[in-house]
Amino acid sequence: MARKKSRIEAFLSFSRHRKRWGAGRYSALAGDLEPLKHRLVEPSDRMAKTGHIDSIDEHLANLRIEFSGRPELVYEHGKLVVLIRREFDVAQNYARFRRLWDEEGDFLCANLNLRWLVSAADTFADHDPDMGVRAIGMMVSVFANTVKIYETDRFVFGHTSETPLPARTEDLKANRRDLFEGMRLFLVGSDDTLRNMRWRLEPFFEHGPVGCLARTVYDRMQENPTAFARFRALHHRDRTTWW
Repeated sequence: MARKKSRIEAFLSFSRHRKRWGAGRYSALAGDLEPLKHRLVEPSDRMAKTGHIDSIDEHLANLRIEFSGRPELVYEHGKLVVLIRREFDVAQNYARFRRLWDEEGDFLCANLNLRWLVSAADTFADHDPDMGVRAIGMMVSVFANTVKIYETDRFVFGHTSETPLPARTEDLKANRRDLFEGMRLFLVGSDDTLRNMRWRLEPFFEHGPVGCLARTVYDRMQENPTAFARFRALHHRDRTTWW
């Protein structure tokens, strides 16, 4: 496994210093956040680039294209995540990031897509001084990346059908099929596994802005085309619903 660079190696890395040149021009957050919720990023007919961009100026200009027509507040959030990822003035920029979530967490949950919600969770997991907050952020990240991996697995290996195979569904009802290491396949239609998991998640969902973020990501995964949504469509036992 590739190892993370030590602090000394990171300090001596020319590329790490280069990627944050000029970042000081962007390292600020307005005192009054309310106007940023109503002012929109200038519209653009250009497509945002994907992949790494070395220049901080170009990266943030590209970010404005990505958030074209969206509230300035979501751009400000993305900008802080970028500055933190580039390790520029991390303590102060994380404090700004945390203030943004403390004051406008509901707005961010309603207006950020899953990509940026997961980036926010990663930021909580990496930098919050409270290990409880970091643990919830990490839980969100692991959950989202697990969905990403298995949906990619379906794409790569060709298992993309949205229609269940009746014979397989009936087989699961008649025979509790083993998966591996004592785990069994999910009993489609009635299983209480996800309901019980949801009950266990509730205390975490109540844990401040990161809990709101966790609940939002969880709920979105039940609505978007994931295994959770596919099994939700087949579920028929009311007392074991998990959404």
